[in-house]
Amino acid sequence: MSKFILPIAELKPALAGLGKIISKTANLPVLRTVRVDRTKDGWITLTGTDLDAFVTVRLEEPSKGEPASVLVPYDDLAKTTKGCSPGETITVEQTSKDAVVLHYPVGQQTAQIKLESCAVEEFPPIPRIKGEPVPLNDDIRVSLLEAFDCASTDETRYILQGAFIDVSRKECHQIVATDGRHLYSSNSFSLPLKESVIIPTNKFLGWKEFNADGEWQLRMQPEEKGTRAYIQISSRRWRFIHRQIEGNYPNYRQVLPRDDQFNTSVQIEPAATKDLIQMIKRMPCDDEKDHRIGIRVAGRKVSFLSKADGKELEIEVPETSVKGKDVVVYLNRNFLTKALGFELCQLQIIDPLTPMRFSDGQGRRMIVMPVRPSEAPPNGTPPAGPAQASTPATPPVARESIETSAERSTMPKTSTPPTNGNGSNGHHAPEIQPVTLDAALDQIETIKGSYREAIRGLNTLTDTLKQVQRDQKTSVKEIQSVRSTLEKLQGLRI
Repeated sequence: MSKFILPIAELKPALAGLGKIISKTANLPVLRTVRVDRTKDGWITLTGTDLDAFVTVRLEEPSKGEPASVLVPYDDLAKTTKGCSPGETITVEQTSKDAVVLHYPVGQQTAQIKLESCAVEEFPPIPRIKGEPVPLNDDIRVSLLEAFDCASTDETRYILQGAFIDVSRKECHQIVATDGRHLYSSNSFSLPLKESVIIPTNKFLGWKEFNADGEWQLRMQPEEKGTRAYIQISSRRWRFIHRQIEGNYPNYRQVLPRDDQFNTSVQIEPAATKDLIQMIKRMPCDDEKDHRIGIRVAGRKVSFLSKADGKELEIEVPETSVKGKDVVVYLNRNFLTKALGFELCQLQIIDPLTPMRFSDGQGRRMIVMPVRPSEAPPNGTPPAGPAQASTPATPPVARESIETSAERSTMPKTSTPPTNGNGSNGHHAPEIQPVTLDAALDQIETIKGSYREAIRGLNTLTDTLKQVQRDQKTSVKEIQSVRSTLEKLQGLRI
């Protein structure tokens, strides 16, 4: 039968990468295996899958042997490899269609483990992407990774679970991602793509070994008769294949403020961002929902505000330059630290309730929706204070719904959306008129009330069914008692 010699020095990092895809709790045993292939030229590849994604790695050196394939249980292979030294090898031998043997060194001897496996035919077919490769340079790769970090993780918002490469405008391609509360955008790219595409978020793409394995190459395969649409990102030795996210991406341009709308601009020294991030994380906070932090601009000085146990803490931010009006705005501190971590050090503010912008002046930016101050009245109007007295009231821009047939984004609208142009694949939703903030909040409360009523109804129905079940059990016991009595009476003689 077939034998594969796998060097430990390459096998350990290969299994670490495949482990980003292979699920240890998958219901199908074949999804908990590694497929090992040897081509006619002797190249050995290892592949793992979760049905949506496929990850393949090629070993550095070819080996002798006929073309063959075998499936090896991932957990057993990883456990055996962990106890071996980098200079050693493991031999995988297929003894039957559904059984393999692992030969591994123990001191000066060789031990073996017999394992049950699956037939190679059970492994899902690996897609073959035929599209032309599109190089993704380091700047684009960094933008993609930052966009993945801003994409939605909500399973009900599948269309937002990835980075959108928008090529509908030839003069300025963009990479966009949002979760409905903050939006990342990076532009000034020009890629030879005919259609826009959504690249799904996957932890393998952020794995450092994959990012250090040379330039990325992007391939796209559109949906054809009998085949699904796939994207492929490959490096020197690794290949990542995933089903495309299909549907219309929300019209994100509706939430991008115009440059002439900003009333206040703050520039933070990039060298100070690491210290500021640590400081922000240590500032007290009693808001477990929004993780609120304030940014106060007053008298050409900038300070961060936090509150816990009824006490407010204010810390001045050093080495900043300010232009424009005094203002106080509150936002989620996680978004603030994320923006500073991306070195988006220019903060631009319209007013306390309108989305603010972080940027680097080179095309990367993050739009963040502010949160209300904790002491704000229910109507959402922040209390007037010394730092806000000179700021004219600006009508709040609502959290409008950007709806498509497949998805809804709750980012607010701050400017008139430009025309979509002749986009390549219609990834933009039509313009929708904004609603007021109060109306949107009322709708949320109405929906919450409906859910509460539905939950109460389900609880009542559950109690009723349990009572019916108890009554049924009681009836069964009574019938059995009557039958037992009748059997005793039948045995009596007069």
